[in-house]
Formats: sequence, C-alpha cells, structure tokens
Amino acid sequence: MDFKIIVDICCDLTEELRKRFNISTAPLSIDVGNRHFVDDEDLDREGLLNAMRNSSEAPKTASPGPGPFLDLYRKYENIFVVTLSKELSATYQNAVLAKEMLMEEAENKFVKVFNSFSASAGETMIAYKLGELIEAGLTREEIVEKTEKYVEEMQTLFVLDSLDNLIKAGRMGKLKGKIASFFNIKPVLGATAEGTITLVDKARGSKRAVRKLIDKIGEKGENLEQKVLGIAHCNALEKAEFIKEQASEKYNFREIIIVETAGISTVYANEGGIVLAF
Repeated sequence: MDFKIIVDICCDLTEELRKRFNISTAPLSIDVGNRHFVDDEDLDREGLLNAMRNSSEAPKTASPGPGPFLDLYRKYENIFVVTLSKELSATYQNAVLAKEMLMEEAENKFVKVFNSFSASAGETMIAYKLGELIEAGLTREEIVEKTEKYVEEMQTLFVLDSLDNLIKAGRMGKLKGKIASFFNIKPVLGATAEGTITLVDKARGSKRAVRKLIDKIGEKGENLEQKVLGIAHCNALEKAEFIKEQASEKYNFREIIIVETAGISTVYANEGGIVLAF
C-alpha cells in the first residue's frame, strides 16, 4: 500500500528528508508591515528576518485554507497529515475540513490528520516517525497507533535569542521584555500537553540558556536510545552543532538531525532561536 505524508510549512525539513519520505507541503503566508511573504520552498528568509527587524509591528501569519490541503489530498489514496498545534494556528482545523470535503467526493480514500501539539522541529520529528514506520512496512492502523503514541510522548523545548516578536505580539509585556533584554535573560520554553507554550526555565545569556536546554533533555526525556533528536535553528548553525555535540556525549540518541527553520518557524523562533524535539 502506498502512503503519502503531507505537512504544513512549519514542519522544518532538509531536502534530503523531503525526498527520502516523499513529503509534500501546504504553504502558509506571513505579513510584516506592508510586505507579504508566501512561506514555501522559495521563501526569502533573509528578507523576512530583515523585515521583522525593521518593523515595529508583530508579524501576522495566516494558515492555508482547506483548498491547498484538498488539492493535495485529491492526488493520493492513503494520506498522513502533520500540522502546527491547533492552539497556535487554524491549520489543523483547515486540514480536517479538507478531509471532510474529500470524503464527500471519494469515500474510499484514507486521510489521518495529526495535531502535532507542537511546531517546527516537533512537526519534523512526527513526519520523520511516520516516514520510518512507512519504510518498515507497517499497516495503516499500526502507523496511526504508533504515531499517536509518539505524539503523546514527544517533548519540545526551545530557546529564544530575541524577545522582539513576543513583545510586539503582546505575549510579553513591554516593560517585562525590556527588563529581560537589558539583563540579557533568555527564556527556555517548552510545549504543554495541550500544545501551548510554557516557560520551563531561564538563564542570563545565550550560552547558559543553551546549556540549560541541553540539561532539560535529560530531565524530560525517556528511552532516548530509541529516539531521534531534531534540532531546528534560525541562522544559528554553530549553536545547533554545539547542541548536537553535547547531546551526543551526554545522551544516547539513535540519531540527531539538524534542520533550518522555514518562514513560520523563523517568525516564532526569530534570529538565533533553537527548537528541539525528541
């Protein structure tokens, strides 16, 4: 049986992973001031970062409607979909709506939509898990069961080097944000079971925050020798490689992969941001 994996663009991928698992992507869009960006494979990420730096407004992101998902669904018979947390975006609801529309056209097709309860590297790791299960030749039902268990157990952690977008979006008060920036306080954040963002820890300076991030892997992770660690970075390859090196020494991950953030993940992480999922 042939299977297809479809993700939204917040799933950060290398070209190698995209080809290996035959993954297709539904795009999102980003508006920064008067500039509009379509978040697809041709996104000008440096232009996006520059626009965010020069804008006093928070970036506005828009999920694809059901249309782009439906167009992709019509091409395949057995489909697994991974989306951004439904607490952060309407993408999940639109992917489900597209499934309902498809079922009215062709009841014999199969579509399973997974809410990642995460973003960025979290979506990447779910897509990676799906790809490996498909490669292993499991049945449709086995793939769904094992992936749902994986999503339930997955941990997402991240460190933001810049608080600008949080302050602009009103998710952090201006005074609080200015104090944090003045004292060089970097938050270590994580995803809750509901798919929202929570403060896990904080540190003075990026290096200390990164070390706390690495320590949190051991505190939150179980059976790491069976897992893959995904590291997504926004213009922070050196930092990502340091985390990979330290995680390899401290923990026994089956594999560690590094990916660059795409547009939506870049908005969330901002320049220097790091997202881990395992």
